[in-house]
Amino acid sequence: MTRLTATYEIESPVGVQRAAEVMAGEQSTGTFVRLASETDALRDRSAARLDLIDITGTSYHPALPCRLSAATFEQGRVTISWPMDNFGPSLPNILATVAGNLFELAELSAIRLVDLGMPDPLVEGCPGPQFGITGTRKLMGVPSGPMIGTIVKPSVGLSAEQTAALAGELAQAGIDFIKDDELQGNGPVCPFDERAKLVMHVLNKAAQRAGRKVMYAFNITDEIDVMRRNIDLLERLGATCAMVSLNSIGLVGLRAVRDHSPLPIHAHRNGWGLMSRSPHVGIDYLAMQKLWRLAGSDHLHVNGLANKFTENETVVANAARAVQAPLNDATPHPALPVFSSGQTAWQVGPSMELLGNDDFLFCAGGGIMSHPDGPAAGITSLRQAAAAQKVGESVEDYAKDHPELAAALATFEGAVNRS
Repeated sequence: MTRLTATYEIESPVGVQRAAEVMAGEQSTGTFVRLASETDALRDRSAARLDLIDITGTSYHPALPCRLSAATFEQGRVTISWPMDNFGPSLPNILATVAGNLFELAELSAIRLVDLGMPDPLVEGCPGPQFGITGTRKLMGVPSGPMIGTIVKPSVGLSAEQTAALAGELAQAGIDFIKDDELQGNGPVCPFDERAKLVMHVLNKAAQRAGRKVMYAFNITDEIDVMRRNIDLLERLGATCAMVSLNSIGLVGLRAVRDHSPLPIHAHRNGWGLMSRSPHVGIDYLAMQKLWRLAGSDHLHVNGLANKFTENETVVANAARAVQAPLNDATPHPALPVFSSGQTAWQVGPSMELLGNDDFLFCAGGGIMSHPDGPAAGITSLRQAAAAQKVGESVEDYAKDHPELAAALATFEGAVNRS
């Protein structure tokens, strides 16, 4: 029987074995008492199964508030599996199974979902990215090298006219990608329709001169019917990307966008810290990005090296690798990792090194706009940093003959050591 697996790190006042049994029962055929209708045949067909239990330690204090008391709280890693017949390829129902009521069980003083094992029928039963890395490169006209992007700043406050003027400047400077900030939606200061029309007018004209069109990710996040209307407008205007806030629209909203959109979906994970920041409760990115990819995300944010947030380099590296990793051999569904958050020329080479390739989108705000010689020089400095990495030369040595890179390194010195 085909099964979905979920691996958790847990802590329990009743012991890891007993807690895992309660988790499996709560999330499949069981409840707090045995039911007459819960026959052995039904359990064999539909019950969750404990596949792995590994005791890792103990604590004298609960990691989270816990109604049950104990002298010690046992810690461990457990893997539970469910038959796919319980839910089929329905991502919202899968999420309810692997990350539902079990997070509230009294038998747990910590629980974190750290990975999901995807059976082939699930991977093949979901749409996955429509464009991914290859399709995005084709639309951008960037056949090789990191794709260079930026974010409209200030985040909010610019009018539609001001946003379009900035987009035009960036297009002239040679940018590959521009995105709305996640805070910019459809407010009266900068209405979506007006912003889209003015920005695409500028970018379409720039494309006629340059021979390739800058990809602009318009933030369509809204109610599902509104998002569909936004996509229709973008298609009519010749736009090449739609952006959504994943945690705002959920898996159902994401799938609705994927089913309707002829454009790549730039998936922003704002709010991710709420799900992931605590080591004692939440979901690891390794698990969640698989669901987002299955639902149709083409681009996925992974934070950035030496970022302004709380994640360390190892977490960022693991996230970036995970987004590119195949979900299975037949239907790998890779997505494009998006590095962002305080990125400069210093982080380009290390980002290429950690992935072992240049199939990523590198979004820099201040790293482009605050270059002392202007945005064009900022964009050039990022491409020069990538060229240095490609030929195996340090950015400092490469900068001796590349003034844009030299200025960037001097301006943003210390960014990779941000504490």
